Amino acid sequence: MNLALSDLTDNGGLFLKGAAFTVVLTAVAIVAGLALGVLGAAGRRSTLAPVRWITGAYVELIRNTPFIVQLFFIFFGLPRLGVRMGSAEAAFLAMAINLGGYSTEIIRAGLDSIGKGSWEAGYSLGLTKWQTFRLVVLTPALQKVYPALTSQFVIILLGSSVVSQIAVEELTYVGSYIQSRNFRAFETTLVVAAIYLVLVLLFKQVFAFVERRVFAYTQVSR
Repeated sequence: MNLALSDLTDNGGLFLKGAAFTVVLTAVAIVAGLALGVLGAAGRRSTLAPVRWITGAYVELIRNTPFIVQLFFIFFGLPRLGVRMGSAEAAFLAMAINLGGYSTEIIRAGLDSIGKGSWEAGYSLGLTKWQTFRLVVLTPALQKVYPALTSQFVIILLGSSVVSQIAVEELTYVGSYIQSRNFRAFETTLVVAAIYLVLVLLFKQVFAFVERRVFAYTQVSR
């Protein structure tokens, strides 16, 4: 087989642009999805039955429907209800909501692993329930489930390729565009796969750095 990778060098800028947009889209979705996960996990443990039911329904809906269906509903379905947005905004929203559903259960497992002693320690210091949750309970809970969360972050990075279906100009969309022009399907797909591999490895390094910085005090005190 004669690989014509040299034919793709002229499109290096397009590949970089697609990869950069994939990184930005994923990073923003991770931040928003993690925030949703924390709120969802708190809701799942709420003493109010309606809150538990709503968050539970959200989790079940997200975890039991395909991501592409969620994406299409947001991009094609919501306009029927008067909610219109661009393809990039729809992609970000779908990715954040999807990640939020999965991270809710991951974070809830971390919160369940924290003993009542941590809550009692916070109350003994005069902290409110919310302050105890935020300052005493949440950080060690996140540390316990951090590997599972980072795995989910990687999944959302790779899953971002699906948003090319609504013409979001991320890496997979760029690869399809280049392939349609040079008819080098194998070479183009190989380059796209290699870039995704590099992005995943870079993200893992970033996650490891964040773990060392955010949980450093907890690790030392253990």
